[in-house]
Amino acid sequence: MPQFIAPHVRVQDSFLDAMKEFVEEGADERSLLLHEMEEYATTWHRPEVFASYVERLNAEPLEETPRIEGWVPNTTLWYVEGDTFLGRLAIRHRLNPFLREVGGHIGYAVRPSARRRGYATAMLAASLPVARGIGIESVLVTCDTDNTASRKVIEAAGGVLEDVRGGKLRFWIRTDG
Repeated sequence: MPQFIAPHVRVQDSFLDAMKEFVEEGADERSLLLHEMEEYATTWHRPEVFASYVERLNAEPLEETPRIEGWVPNTTLWYVEGDTFLGRLAIRHRLNPFLREVGGHIGYAVRPSARRRGYATAMLAASLPVARGIGIESVLVTCDTDNTASRKVIEAAGGVLEDVRGGKLRFWIRTDG
């Protein structure tokens, strides 16, 4: 049964296969993984680099962790079945002006070969208690106005549409279920 785990080196091979799928799909500037793909695409295959990447991801929730200016602490969770990487979800611990307008508290991605199986819906639902544990009472989740699949995922989790800004639908979801 699929479950969330903290990023871990044991899924490296499957993670790399998933990244190839995202690249082949044409991941663009909206991709949750674009920055990491640009930084690691040519070196992720090296075990020591992947281990360092995993370590970095697992340190991101800590306030004192160095990060790109303007980025906020966040918790990254990988959705896996055994050693198979299915997707990823990031919970941003607070909103900065960019996240309030465009990105929201939660971003998620399901690898292309694992889509249309309900994983995004399960991931978003399972992330709400985690967000609550971080101290977030309501999460902002956004999607492109033309992303019907993501809109359905957000609405299934209880998302209430606040408005549309900059081509994004902006939904709020209570974390107390």
